[in-house]
Amino acid sequence: MDPRQDFEVNCDTQLISVKDGVDLPAITSFRLLAAKLKRLGRNNPILLKDCLKFESTPLEPKIALLRASVVIGALLADGIGDAILVRGESGAGQSLRLAFNILQASGCRSFKTDYVACPSCGRTLFNLQTVTARIKARTEHLKGVKIAIMGCIVNGPGEMADADFGYVGGAPGKINLYVGKTPIKFNIPEGEAVDRLVDLIKEHGKWAEPAREEALASANP
Repeated sequence: MDPRQDFEVNCDTQLISVKDGVDLPAITSFRLLAAKLKRLGRNNPILLKDCLKFESTPLEPKIALLRASVVIGALLADGIGDAILVRGESGAGQSLRLAFNILQASGCRSFKTDYVACPSCGRTLFNLQTVTARIKARTEHLKGVKIAIMGCIVNGPGEMADADFGYVGGAPGKINLYVGKTPIKFNIPEGEAVDRLVDLIKEHGKWAEPAREEALASANP
């Protein structure tokens, strides 16, 4: 429907969306729709779309990702939307994968391990890219677990405040491990720190053994 025009809603469970062809930006259209439903006193579920017209040819993957993330991500951050539809990708599988990634990044649905890493600066005490890859190889099967990887103790603990577990550079060659905001283990040699992180996850009941196929893939990259 066009959110600038009057419309009727049959029942509270009716799924609502902006119709294709509306000559407004998608974000504007859905914000208007949500505002109109609120004025009408309705709480209908809203289907978000990344665009209001079908593309004649699929978008280049990076462009599809950026558009869907900007449009749908902004609306979800506003608290608008109950279902999403990504239409710029070239195939159903890619569209579904992108949709799930947007839901995960916006905190609406967790279907895989979530990682937070600092961008690195002069205080970083280890190679962030290498260590992050090493931690992901051991933990990426843990659905619903959020792990922070922070280069130093100056800003790291604050930036990782909502993570379940934290891996933080404490001194050259030494790592501190956190559970939530609480430091638990200190000055662990960097060579042992990933193993100790896994042990900590197990101690707090968040560990699950990877599926056999995942374990084989990790053993034979």
